[in-house]
Amino acid sequence: MKKLLSALIMTAIVGTMAFAHDDNSHFEKQQEVTVKVTKISGNVYMLQGRGGNIGAIVGQEGILIIDDDYKVVSEKLSAALKELGSAIPKYIVNTHWHGDHTEGNEFFGKQSVIIAHEKVRKRLTDPPVIFGQKTAPYQPFALPTITYSERMHLYFDGDQIDIVYLPAGHTDGDTMVFFNNAKVVHLGDHFFNGRFPFVDLASGGSVQGLINNIGTATAMMPADVKVIPGHGPLATLDDVKSYQQTLTETVGIIQNAMKKGMSLDEIKKAGLPEKYKAYGSGFIKTDAWIETVYNSYSKK
Repeated sequence: MKKLLSALIMTAIVGTMAFAHDDNSHFEKQQEVTVKVTKISGNVYMLQGRGGNIGAIVGQEGILIIDDDYKVVSEKLSAALKELGSAIPKYIVNTHWHGDHTEGNEFFGKQSVIIAHEKVRKRLTDPPVIFGQKTAPYQPFALPTITYSERMHLYFDGDQIDIVYLPAGHTDGDTMVFFNNAKVVHLGDHFFNGRFPFVDLASGGSVQGLINNIGTATAMMPADVKVIPGHGPLATLDDVKSYQQTLTETVGIIQNAMKKGMSLDEIKKAGLPEKYKAYGSGFIKTDAWIETVYNSYSKK
């Protein structure tokens, strides 16, 4: 009975951790939420709360933000934005549908214009089951009111902001956002800086698609670009290339094992070379990455 109870407790903890995209989330819920503001370049900032990283461009027209974290962060996020010029953003771009990037829609949505890929609106209208959990559909005011299919331009405060679709990667409805004048790009959850990424296979994600999309993104970036990851510290182009190389190499190792007829358990037991250890120290541990890769390529 004690063993069963322990297993149930661990399952609940892992489920909470996974859905939050944060391996410390069950501790953080008991702590004071803060929002850290980092100036990147010119009038572009990165804000970090409890969920995904937020990008912001501040100008005379107001503020545009990329993602808006969990709803429990919304009041603190609004206060941080007020310090930059306006408590309520004029525009919000959701990079994908997960709650750690979109729950703030419920706080800001009645006054802000929400923009996302068309598949994000569909997901938020009828969220899929993820980690065994089914979230409630978003209220109409919290849904994107402007959607796009492949690419769109938004002209804000003298900058051309490119909003670009990344197909079948982290999910099936991801967006990357380029602030051209500032030379800053937000890659959403396609990029977990220095860590293995979460690929949501249940939401149309694909490991190979994610790797391909990172290649597409890096080809569009100037050498001196500053990159806002979905999770982790601000990055450079070299950081993104190193991340892509690590994903490609580890996927190759796992695929070779699959071709040899090794089972998932056998591949997990064999593990990955020591040089990739740090990549498995985040939300997605090495075993979870191996299983994600195995399942993603097994589908083919």
